[in-house]
Amino acid sequence: MERSLSEALLQVSNLSVHFAGRRTLFRGAPPPVKAVQDVSFSVAPREIVGLVGESGSGKSSLARAILRLISATSGSVRFEGVELLGLEGRALKDVRRGMQVIFQDPYASLNPRMTAGQNIAEGLVLQGQSARLIPAAVADLLHQVGLSGEAAHRYPHEFSGGQRQRVGIARALAVQPRFIVADEPVSALDMSIQAQILNLLLDKQEQRGLALLFIGHDLSVIRHFCDRVMVLYLGRVVESGPTEEVFVNPRHPYTRALIDAAPAAHPARRRKRSALSGDPPSPITAVGGCAFRSRCAYAVAECRADVPLLRDVAAGHSVACIRDGI
Repeated sequence: MERSLSEALLQVSNLSVHFAGRRTLFRGAPPPVKAVQDVSFSVAPREIVGLVGESGSGKSSLARAILRLISATSGSVRFEGVELLGLEGRALKDVRRGMQVIFQDPYASLNPRMTAGQNIAEGLVLQGQSARLIPAAVADLLHQVGLSGEAAHRYPHEFSGGQRQRVGIARALAVQPRFIVADEPVSALDMSIQAQILNLLLDKQEQRGLALLFIGHDLSVIRHFCDRVMVLYLGRVVESGPTEEVFVNPRHPYTRALIDAAPAAHPARRRKRSALSGDPPSPITAVGGCAFRSRCAYAVAECRADVPLLRDVAAGHSVACIRDGI
């Protein structure tokens, strides 16, 4: 495998993911579902990039295509300079050791027939770790995520939700990855536990120099946790930039609506809500122009013509909208 020099740890270029519609006896094959459309971005070493959007916006499909858990329709995904989309077999396995995922549901992501220790040890076995050294390595990983060594002998159903997520994090760290996809890792947990898991992730990110793609819908978490943020709508990135810049000065109407809809702890900080009505159009039937125009209070005739492309509006801040800000 040839490696190219690049400052980015992960480089995604023009990535699209389309799912074939289900053929029926009377209707034939329907148009494909365009879950992800022409997405490009990069993640630098040690950087945390947030990905936000409503349910059905394509966040998980994008993440799974990057990890090769589902097939991409077109585009490029390069990890440490190596193109992933053309790799198979041992070559893919070798590259993917540097990439791990933490799922939303910690219980579903663990094998219920295996103890916590056995779940974590799978990664160590793949690394070729000596069987004699694995118990101590598992105990060390459990200690790193705030669990005792005794937890190695318990099964997933014997843990609380927060403890199971800690086991999931330990399993992800076992193979010493450089990049982790965290797919809404705290959304299934109680509010009292979420902060503990987020602080744990930040600690491990800093200690190990990890890069993260953090998928979430809680904007307060995204603002606290991420260096940069990308806003996804119907499979396309509509705004991207440094987190604080995007939150303080959102330039796309959809971004503004998401921020305005987020609850504020203090009444003085509450924004006047932006107009956002209806549901997103279907990724099957939506055609031509800006996909957000049917819900946008600022839409004009030009929005029906072409799909707006991302353009720079400030340093590192891009927006896909024909208007010069809102």
